[in-house]
Amino acid sequence: QVQLAESGGGLVQAGGSLRLSCAASGRTFSSVAMGWFRQAPGNEREFVAAISWSGGSTYYADSVKGRFTISRDNAKNAVYLQMNGLKPEDTAVYYCAGRPPFYGGAGRLRDDYRDWGQGTQVTVSS
Repeated sequence: QVQLAESGGGLVQAGGSLRLSCAASGRTFSSVAMGWFRQAPGNEREFVAAISWSGGSTYYADSVKGRFTISRDNAKNAVYLQMNGLKPEDTAVYYCAGRPPFYGGAGRLRDDYRDWGQGTQVTVSS
């Protein structure tokens, strides 16, 4: 299993930027596809972005495409979410998630992921 811990959330004005980080522990990180999800109050947890275990493929929800960028550094056991052009509707708790080792594909569903972080709050004011 991989233990995950998010950081970098906070309060930002609309149009601003934040960079979320997810630190992972465990020897298998470089073989684990990773994703970011978010959950706003009263809403289901929804897919935001995913990256393959090699970093060669990335996937995005339509609502964030062109504004958010997912990346990873396997040497540092970390995955990142750069968020630009933030909107009030981006306000949510953001979760980092990891799939079982060597699983491929886009990974857009919650059930595609085995390991979850505790979440970090992102609040965008208008």
